[in-house]
Amino acid sequence: MSEEFQKYFDTNAATWNEKVQIHASSKFYDLETFKKGITSLKQYELEALGDVSGKSLLHLQCHFGQDTLSWSRMGARCTGVDLSEKGIELAKELNAELKLNAEFVCCNVLDTSDHVKDQFDIVFTSYGVIGWLPDLKPWARMIAERLKPGGTFYMIEFHPIAWMFDYLEDKPILKYGYHQKEVIYEEYQGTYANTNANMISKEYGWNHGLGEVISSLSEAGLTIEYLKEYDASPYDIFPGLIKNKNGMFESSDKLFPLLFAIKVIK
Repeated sequence: MSEEFQKYFDTNAATWNEKVQIHASSKFYDLETFKKGITSLKQYELEALGDVSGKSLLHLQCHFGQDTLSWSRMGARCTGVDLSEKGIELAKELNAELKLNAEFVCCNVLDTSDHVKDQFDIVFTSYGVIGWLPDLKPWARMIAERLKPGGTFYMIEFHPIAWMFDYLEDKPILKYGYHQKEVIYEEYQGTYANTNANMISKEYGWNHGLGEVISSLSEAGLTIEYLKEYDASPYDIFPGLIKNKNGMFESSDKLFPLLFAIKVIK
C-alpha cells in the first residue's frame, strides 16, 4: 500500500477512534435499548439474509459491533472486522457483557485475509462502507477469498448519486463526480450521529459508481444474484428527508434512489 493511501487510512482511523465514544452515547445508536435486546439491523438486510441460525458470518467494517452482535443474537457465528482500535475494543466489551460468542479483529478491511483465515457462509457489509476504500478490486477479491463455495455476499449501501453532493453547506451542492478517481477530503465539526459533538471529523473518501461495484465483484469470480435500488433509507442522514408511513426516510421529489443492495453468490 502506498504511503499516500496509508496517510489517508491513518487519518480515517484516528477520526473513527474519536467517534466511538460519541456514537456509543448517541441517540442514533441507542446503545441502552440495543443492550436490552432490540436489534440494530434494518428491514432490507433482515429480509435479504433471512434465517442465519447456525451459519458463519463475516461482517466487514463493523464499527463497534452492534450489527455483528445482532446477527450473533440470531444464531450466527460471527466475526467482525474494523479499522478502529477503539471500535473493536468496545465491540469486545459488548460481546462479553451480552454473553455472546462473536469475535472481533482490528485491521484495514482490505487486509482482512491476512488476519482472518476462515471461510464463511455469509459476508456482510452495510451503510457507509465502500466510500472509505480507494479501489474496490482488492476488496472484492478479499470477499471471494473469505466466502465458502456457495456462500452469499450481501451489501446494503448509500447510493453513489447521493455522494455526488456536498452536504456541509446549508443546501446540498452538486460537487463530486459520480465515479471520480480523485480522493475527497472533508473536515467538519461533529459526526453524522451527533452533529454538535466536540470533535473535528477529518475524512478521506472515494466515490464508486454501481458499474465499478458490480464489475469488481464479477471480476473476482462472484455471481451477481441481484442489484436493487431503494428510495427509502432507514437513516435520516441526508438533509430534507421526510419520514414515510413505514418509518423510513425519503426525499420529497424522489429524483434518485438513496440506497442500493447487491446479493452475490460464490
